[in-house]
Amino acid sequence: MAEEENKKMAAAYSDDKIVTLEGVEHIRRRPGMYIGRLGNGDNQGDGIYVLLKEIVDNSIDEFSMGYGKMVQIQVDDKSVSVRDFGRGIPLNSVVKAMSVLNTGGKYDDAVFKKSVGLNGVGAKAVNALSSYFYVESFRDGQSSYAEFERGKLISEGKRETKEKNGTLIKFTPDELMFVEYHFNMEYVETLIKNYSYLKKGLTLNLNGTPYKSENGLLDLVNNALSETPRYEPIHLIGEDIEIVMTHGENHGENIVSFVNGQNTRDGGTHLAALREAVAKTLKDFYKTASKKDFAPEDIREGIIGAISIQIQEPNFEGQTKTKLGSNYLWEKEVTREDGSRDVDKGPTIRSFVNEFVKINLENYLHIHKEVIPVLQEKIQASESERKEIAGIQKKTRERNKKTSVYNKKLRDCRFHFNEKMPKGKEEEAEKTSIFITEGDSASGTITKARNSDTQAVFSLRGKPINCFKESHKKVAENEELNLLISALGLENDLDDLRYNNIVVATDADDDGMHIRMLVVTFFLKYYPDLVRRGHVHILQTPLFRVKNKKEIRYCYSIEEKEKAIKALKTGVEITRFKGLGEISHVEFSDFIGEGMRLDEVKLSDKENIMNLMEFYMGDNTIDRQNFIKANLKSEEELDGIDL
Repeated sequence: MAEEENKKMAAAYSDDKIVTLEGVEHIRRRPGMYIGRLGNGDNQGDGIYVLLKEIVDNSIDEFSMGYGKMVQIQVDDKSVSVRDFGRGIPLNSVVKAMSVLNTGGKYDDAVFKKSVGLNGVGAKAVNALSSYFYVESFRDGQSSYAEFERGKLISEGKRETKEKNGTLIKFTPDELMFVEYHFNMEYVETLIKNYSYLKKGLTLNLNGTPYKSENGLLDLVNNALSETPRYEPIHLIGEDIEIVMTHGENHGENIVSFVNGQNTRDGGTHLAALREAVAKTLKDFYKTASKKDFAPEDIREGIIGAISIQIQEPNFEGQTKTKLGSNYLWEKEVTREDGSRDVDKGPTIRSFVNEFVKINLENYLHIHKEVIPVLQEKIQASESERKEIAGIQKKTRERNKKTSVYNKKLRDCRFHFNEKMPKGKEEEAEKTSIFITEGDSASGTITKARNSDTQAVFSLRGKPINCFKESHKKVAENEELNLLISALGLENDLDDLRYNNIVVATDADDDGMHIRMLVVTFFLKYYPDLVRRGHVHILQTPLFRVKNKKEIRYCYSIEEKEKAIKALKTGVEITRFKGLGEISHVEFSDFIGEGMRLDEVKLSDKENIMNLMEFYMGDNTIDRQNFIKANLKSEEELDGIDL
């Protein structure tokens, strides 16, 4: 039987099965290869923001090469317009530049030395994934324009113009790809603000509001500070590198990183180099100056800052460019005298950053001597706390291991976020998730429904400790949270995180909401960078199942339920889910699969972590109760409905 089946399959593989995808059709078939996830705009990593960024990147690259001091950007709920005043696309290449893959000017270092736009792909991806795309290039009194629908050319032409040189692009993301999308203006504003901080002298006009920075990254750090720093931020500027740093009182590290103007939210080689360089430089400085030998983690605790570097042809991990993978400032293919092909490499990013920090940070401290004792006091305080907490946690973990409780709490997965993936499985790392749930019933349901390759389950016992109210010592003694830290791989360094997505999965009632807030408070207080990097999420689960004999619909709100009732019309049966344990594991597999709905826990630039925790987890019980009731969807309202 197997042999016959193989013969049938071989016979089916014929000439008519060979398909050539013309133009940008490949992008529409495989959008994830070019822009990462699609999404609907609720998450800052969703595809519509990648489309916007790709077009603005091209305008930024023009400014970086010395052309145009303003970019005009208009964003409404569905469409985008970007007008720059650079050189403009060569008029005879407008259609080709927007629709033919691997075509562009960024392959020529003389034209674009340190660009961030995707070489030969970026604008094509936007074109392919837009229901409507318009481009017009203005050059010396002439213009060339083209219109596309879903990547297919519908009109083109040339005309005389009085417009200043530059390029105009308008596009509307395709709702066939980005279902029911919308632009979150908070994400858009953050993107534009970051561009202004990184490109001093450039004005970006977003919907009539100009953004311009006079002090670069120093403005970014000062504007983002939600606490009074221990000392005035240190601002170091060199060729192709800019660094700002200070220390605050919060836990963790908060360093924003950029490459060629691109916000690398997940860091990469440049951020790793900065962390190493700051720790080594200050360690050596205090060892010489005061005979103190500080540990790197104590030096970095509470650090606030930013780094921006410029390199040629950066390599990013993933098409969304959130993590730098390059090891060298530049790499270039060359032909040797014997005709062989080789690659010349510049200095490593690590050595470049280390040398810059060592020279400039040491010089700064010698000039600004008042910073030396303030910084030393901060490092010593971090050291004392770390040693006390480490001893407590060690005892707690040893006790947990003796009782074998760890194995009962975690149902692990096969792949992990920061481990080298087997060949062909690299994408699995991005999909890794750990569901944090409460109780045996919910834990059992998720464990049976999960994908054991990429999804782990951690079961809490009851409500976690309120980390905001309790001391760090009390938190360190807590068995549940110690086990959670071990499960996440966070005992030593944030870069050891074992899962890309930390998903809090609790019931949709007041107890479930309270547990959510307690878990999120723990991350906000002790691991805020997990939140800043977009790793922490809340799982949305359906509140209702609406079905008739032909169809089943799962509804996440009362509004969705009402629409489902109208759509299914007759013979409708409604089930109200009050807990995760009430949903069968067969059904639950749909809710944590490819269509999983996650609400990312986000921090805006203006939000103060301590103020947030004070409001929701402090003594203002009435305010917290009102918040829970208002966001419950709500239990009283749901139970009061005649189903």
